[in-house]
Amino acid sequence: MLPSPAILFLLIKLFFLPENDFKKAQCRYPRVRYAYAQKQQDFDKLLKEKGIHLQAFNLYLQVFKKEQELVLYAKNNGDKKFHYLKTFPICASSGNYGPKRQQGDRQVPEGFYHIDRFNPSSNYYLSLGINYPNASDKILGHQAALGGDIFIHGACVTIGCVPIEDEGIMELYMACVEARNNGQARIPVTIFPAKMTVSNIRNLKEQHPVSKATEQLWFSLAKAYDYFEETQQLPRIQFLDDGTHRVYAGH
Repeated sequence: MLPSPAILFLLIKLFFLPENDFKKAQCRYPRVRYAYAQKQQDFDKLLKEKGIHLQAFNLYLQVFKKEQELVLYAKNNGDKKFHYLKTFPICASSGNYGPKRQQGDRQVPEGFYHIDRFNPSSNYYLSLGINYPNASDKILGHQAALGGDIFIHGACVTIGCVPIEDEGIMELYMACVEARNNGQARIPVTIFPAKMTVSNIRNLKEQHPVSKATEQLWFSLAKAYDYFEETQQLPRIQFLDDGTHRVYAGH
């Protein structure tokens, strides 16, 4: 007796499903399994306290150079507003304030990025790749030597990356695996020179003279920072042909 069309469709669908989803694929690696064993219970509790659903949340990361902080936010998939989850100390830094413009300048990038890689067997325990150079960097940076391989990672060394030690990266990596497994293809990461308050911006400009292009970048970052502080929502960012940005801070 042949199965009904509905049963046949289900069998075909199951047969052609990928063998493993993203989380299962990541958990093949010992460090990822260990991160889950060490951090999952506390992270699940934190989500529950914030009213965030484990199997339906998105993440947003902010990095502040001056304060040496990585701040993690989350929201339910159907919600507009993000909720603060926790802050990870950045344990080492290199370069100065201002964006990364070429390979070897030791700069941590500044601007609007997203996580584009997961490395479960990193030389720095675990690492999350940032999509440097982005569209703006490719226009304003050194065309022949932009550099790359910028990561948020464990350990406490850096030449342009964002290190948060092994304990921090275990929890953050696990959180990003869960978000990616939930369907969040791009986890946004905004890297600021500092918290973009009026006094901080004034001090940055006075103490660290920068180019007009960097001032324009800081203006865009400040606009995005203010909008998020006021609304807990992300603005829409448009990358323009001259390397600048248009920040749509509003509905």
